[in-house]
Amino acid sequence: MDKIKLVAILRGIRPAEAAEHIATLVGEGFRYIEIPLNSPDWRQSIPQMVARFGEQAVIGAGTVLKVEQVDFLADAGAKLIVTPNTQPEVIRRAVARGMRVCAGCATATEAFSALDAGAQWLKIFPSSAFGPDYIRALKAVLPPEVPMLAVGGVTPENLASWVRAGCAGAGLGSDLYRAGQAVERTRQQAERFIAAARCA
Repeated sequence: MDKIKLVAILRGIRPAEAAEHIATLVGEGFRYIEIPLNSPDWRQSIPQMVARFGEQAVIGAGTVLKVEQVDFLADAGAKLIVTPNTQPEVIRRAVARGMRVCAGCATATEAFSALDAGAQWLKIFPSSAFGPDYIRALKAVLPPEVPMLAVGGVTPENLASWVRAGCAGAGLGSDLYRAGQAVERTRQQAERFIAAARCA
């Protein structure tokens, strides 16, 4: 299921509920899980989820802004760092610690800065504000082998339009998971996204 990369963004998830939701996502076929650092008690939930699911999925963190956070996450065994912006020092440290970096960017200048710092993936945010044509324009100047993910406003109904524009996948936030939602809702939305990815 890595043909189209789907990153589950579990913003606001609490340690006590994380395992059940992540087990559901992994069971449906998700292989990339992001717990943003503006979630409650992330220093507890991320190490616990790495220990429990690290063999089945790439577990990591989003909204990573500081080098010290990178070091904590690397020590905890997290394998994925997602940044909301282009922070070369954060990217460089994460790469040096052996982590995959999906760097947030919005312009070609930011994208090239992220790549120069060693980012392996690029996250175009907020994608819904730019649209698929903007992705096509960016893809024209960026190295073709660099995976670009659409983040912000991606739904099962429009996922294919982002893939057609050249995205290698997407980061899925509130349309997949909202803080406090039932596990059954997570399962239903995960099913819809996986089905959309298979058809994209």
